[in-house]
Amino acid sequence: MRESEGGDGALPAAVEEAKTRCKAVGDRIEKFRLNNGSCKSTLLRLVNSELSFLSRFPLSSSNTTLQPYLPLSVNIGHLEAVVHILQQPFITGVSRVCKPIPLSASFQNGQNTTTCSRSAHVDIVCTINGNPVWFIVSDRNPKYISWHGDEPCRNKGLRARIEQVLDAAQSTVTLKPSSIILFVSNGLADSVFKKLQEEFRAAKCDLEFSNFDCSFSEELDGEWIDVIARSYRHASILEIKVDCLESTIYSSMECGVQDSLLGAVRPDLSEENSDLNLGGSFYSLMSQIKSGSLDVKNADFSVIKDLSGEACLVNFDTTALIAIVSGISNGNTDKLLATPENILRTRFKSNFEFVIAQVMSEIECPIHMELGGLISGKRGIICESVYSEFKDLIAMCGGPNEKLRANHLLNHLTVVPDSPSARMMSLPTTRKLALKNKVVFGTGDYWHAPTLTANMAFVRAVSQTGMSLFTVEHRPRALTGD
Repeated sequence: MRESEGGDGALPAAVEEAKTRCKAVGDRIEKFRLNNGSCKSTLLRLVNSELSFLSRFPLSSSNTTLQPYLPLSVNIGHLEAVVHILQQPFITGVSRVCKPIPLSASFQNGQNTTTCSRSAHVDIVCTINGNPVWFIVSDRNPKYISWHGDEPCRNKGLRARIEQVLDAAQSTVTLKPSSIILFVSNGLADSVFKKLQEEFRAAKCDLEFSNFDCSFSEELDGEWIDVIARSYRHASILEIKVDCLESTIYSSMECGVQDSLLGAVRPDLSEENSDLNLGGSFYSLMSQIKSGSLDVKNADFSVIKDLSGEACLVNFDTTALIAIVSGISNGNTDKLLATPENILRTRFKSNFEFVIAQVMSEIECPIHMELGGLISGKRGIICESVYSEFKDLIAMCGGPNEKLRANHLLNHLTVVPDSPSARMMSLPTTRKLALKNKVVFGTGDYWHAPTLTANMAFVRAVSQTGMSLFTVEHRPRALTGD
């Protein structure tokens, strides 16, 4: 945002307005629920920095020594736009905000390394419908957005900035996006828009962003005194697809996925089991999973090409499968609570408190109802590692009914090969980033499917690396021997 006012107290008034906007956006950030706490901290630090800058200006024009027509240049408009994007319902897996991404030496495009092109500033790193995405945000007046710029590092121009961001995208495996979205709050001049289309094949983004933001400022006594509104009706929102994404996907398909076990490893559901009563909520949940096998050779990757497409797959990890078939989730809560404590402690040992907590959670909010809203109308996939682990756990710890439910559940899912994405496997293998989890979540990432999981320790560990990952959390459940 750029405001240029002079005389008659206009500058102090603009400063106070900017302060009010800072406080309002700070309040909105405080209410954010982000898995990555550093993102929230970064935004709040930027807001506080802006408030510190504004506090240097005098409160009235009577004691100012500033030049009468000194323009007030603030960043609050940019921060408002970033927060506006983060509040869109399709934005998930936010892992970085307002931070530079280093450029490797091989991606300098022949530029002199003494220039300021060692890193590229990216405003948001996130996931949209399973696709890793970067956002570049601008709140400048369109007449100040030039294509070529004037001086190196001072005003590089939009073309140079996009080239730099694309170089950064190509030079990283872990954070590599499928698309870069340019969000320009106040729109673009037609000439610049045309250049983006011609040189970078930019296209209007199909995502439906809300066009209006509204927040409140508040007095110390808690009474609302002002409504702060911001319109994005004239915003230009363009998508640039990162080169080679599509060819990488199809080449990897040709290198082994087409020889997968898709649909091949599917347990038989015997006639005698099909008539058993395994629980009404269980059958209801199974009926919501989209049936039909997945044809890998003719797999539909349109969701990758169109960010507005809703993910049609759900990747289940072992915790999700156990939660679905557990006796706790299938009407055994009263029976468990009626069992003497000493018997339960003998059965579950150190997990006694853990199991009882799950029982109380189930009574308060049945998990099948929660999961139904997450998987309804979607195809379920599991990788071979999850299939093997789940079968072993059920054989060792599952009761008769849990085993029958497991067999029925697996009949509704498609087993895919262990095919973790390159960006997931580029992460170092550590105690928190265990290889088996990288394979499971990486396979979901490869298929651009959210991974349904209770393993939030791994999700947090990935987020701390800066990678955006498409996951959906569920509450844990244990096998009870039902």
